Amino acid sequence: MRWILNNYLFLTFIVLAGCTGLKRLPPNEKLYTGVKIQLVYSGKIKNKKEITSKIKSAIRPETNQSFLGMRPKLWLYQTAGEPKKDKGLRKKLREQGEPPVLKSSVKPAQTAKYIDAKLFNSGIFNATTEYKIIEYKRTVKIKYISRIHIPYKIKSVTTDISQPAIDSLIKAASKKTLLIPGNNYDLDVLKQERERLDATLKDNGFYYFNPDYFLFKADTQTVNKLVSFTLTLKEEIPQKALEIYKIGKVFINPDYSLQHNLHSDSLNSKPLLVDSVIFTSDQTHIKPWAILQNVSLRPHNQYSRKKHNSTLNRLMTMGTYKFVRIKFTDDDTVKTKTLNMRLFLTPMQKRTLRNEINMVSKSNDFLGPQLNINYQNRNTFQGAELLNVNVGGSFETQVSGKYKNLYSYSLNSKVELIFPRYIVPFKLINPNNFFVPKTKFSVGYNYLKRIAYFDLRSFQFTYGFKWKESTCKEHELNPVSVNIITVVNKTPEFNSLLESNPFIKKSYNEQFIAGLQYSFLYNEQLLSGKKNQLYFNLNTETSGNLISLVNQLSGRPPNEANPLRIANMVYSQFGKISADLRNYLNFKHSKIVTRLFGGVGKAYGNSSTLPYIKQFFSGGANSIRAFPINSLGPGTYSSEPQSATLFLQQGGDIKLEGNFEYRFDIFKSLKGALFTDAGNIWLFKSNPAVMSAPFALNEFYNEIAVGAGFGLRLDVTFFVLRFDLATPLRKPSLPKGQRWLIERPAPADPSWRSDNLILNIAIGYPF
Repeated sequence: MRWILNNYLFLTFIVLAGCTGLKRLPPNEKLYTGVKIQLVYSGKIKNKKEITSKIKSAIRPETNQSFLGMRPKLWLYQTAGEPKKDKGLRKKLREQGEPPVLKSSVKPAQTAKYIDAKLFNSGIFNATTEYKIIEYKRTVKIKYISRIHIPYKIKSVTTDISQPAIDSLIKAASKKTLLIPGNNYDLDVLKQERERLDATLKDNGFYYFNPDYFLFKADTQTVNKLVSFTLTLKEEIPQKALEIYKIGKVFINPDYSLQHNLHSDSLNSKPLLVDSVIFTSDQTHIKPWAILQNVSLRPHNQYSRKKHNSTLNRLMTMGTYKFVRIKFTDDDTVKTKTLNMRLFLTPMQKRTLRNEINMVSKSNDFLGPQLNINYQNRNTFQGAELLNVNVGGSFETQVSGKYKNLYSYSLNSKVELIFPRYIVPFKLINPNNFFVPKTKFSVGYNYLKRIAYFDLRSFQFTYGFKWKESTCKEHELNPVSVNIITVVNKTPEFNSLLESNPFIKKSYNEQFIAGLQYSFLYNEQLLSGKKNQLYFNLNTETSGNLISLVNQLSGRPPNEANPLRIANMVYSQFGKISADLRNYLNFKHSKIVTRLFGGVGKAYGNSSTLPYIKQFFSGGANSIRAFPINSLGPGTYSSEPQSATLFLQQGGDIKLEGNFEYRFDIFKSLKGALFTDAGNIWLFKSNPAVMSAPFALNEFYNEIAVGAGFGLRLDVTFFVLRFDLATPLRKPSLPKGQRWLIERPAPADPSWRSDNLILNIAIGYPF
């Protein structure tokens, strides 16, 4: 068996080695595989990495995509060969591949000039770059040697602007200047400073101004490597660019079709005048006040680019319009500098009905169909209110395996009504006028049937708000969140399970959850083009505190030994907080993603345990993928061998989890990944029923589970189908000294594969 395995690995190595793309190169050609960069300088240069990065950005062409010495796209391109037809498999494979980047396509002399220009723009004005061609048997590299000096630094920045209105605005904005004395000269920063100052002027009425009208005059000192700037205006500037404009008439077309011409916006026979704004029709499908509350520019206002963008953004984020356009034209009927504003709104389809049928497969080998029906009304009460109605159901079972006779099904329903404004009994000011705040009312009912165990009925009601502080920052506050759960039709088998596990029994008894929820999200993935993107999600929740306060004032303090009830149900009292921190490091054809999750929940007052649905669980397709769903922990406990507790997994009060994933492109829509997951859950108090010790600072790290694996993902932008194959590297449920499994893998053993290989099939990325 070992001989077969060794030969299999050898053959695999041979196949992978054949993917280097070096066998089918044209005659007398070599594959270009990259560059080496050498800096030659005298003195001390602090930012060598930054200079090297600037040089790399100027290098052309780019090499073929590679991974661990393999070039799968190049290999596919060569294997497909020249297609004989415009259609067919060979044509598609060729398009998915990548042509070779050959030595003949590299122009090192021209690239050296690009490098010198890049260095000049970075303050190294007298750089010279040479090159050497390094040839190997089938490949070639280019070595670039750049002779550089210390970059010029900014000494001072002054202004010389003859226009008093512009000069005063520029001086007032100088506190936030990007040109800071002592920083290196950088042409890109100069451009950014011009754009910043242009934005300042446009926010103060200078509609026709352009950043190209600014001119930075530089005075250099060669000995000290210093440069002084004087900001002025170019001589030939249109007079309109120096004038402050106000808003004249405002026209709104609330039902504009893209088939019409933007110039054909003449008023119909029945225009409508509301708050000095002219609607081109009195038949508006959205009430005028709902539109006007999101229009920041009004007649007689001074033009502001910030208010211009705010109007566009707020109207788009209402969720009712497909397109929003604004057109400004000079009003020649008045003497003052005036702009007429025309607002064109293209509505989305008011009602939509969407059906989804999925086949769901879980890491515990349960699978089954899932049906979801969604109805949307984007203008329920003619005020751009969004009505969401969701109805669905699912069924899951094991086709074969040790849980073959067990199955469950669920029925779910939810109604959401979202208002594009605050709905409160008092006036509430939006902290950021750039985004539309939203108020949500949500009512849901779920029914879950666990055959041979119980029926679970859940009712939820939520009233809350959602608002954005900036593009990346978002808040959600639910001051009212109620969840009522009843468990009925308990079987004797289920009751015996509860009696054998007092911890879970208590968590099922506490079923009236009423409290407050708050969530904060910071997501830099919305900033396209940013190489290093941060994601942070904080969630907090409390329950039962207001009810307990009322009980205490009435002389009935809560007591976990004899808990108080509401409508004959024990109400839960707890606090819970969790944080999810991720970092996405983006490269051209790959990405490194790291994630750290931590959460803690504590029951107190009227409760001794967290409600079952509020506990933390670990294991599964979006957690530690080397362990079946919700099977890991708490601590050294494992529920995997006990078939009786399949639908009754043990949760925890504390969760720590870390993930590392390297994602890379294979073909156009096929992605690959290598990953490692680690973590576990713990209890605050020892639970004798599962013989698990409570969380301890001096011991928890010995109870960390570790898993690793690789994955394939079919990513077609709007849909991601994920396959992750993982194996445990460390099992905390094993005795001390035997928890690491790295030293004894046996992939050729069917029983080992059955116990140690977990295939996760899921929709979307895990994080």
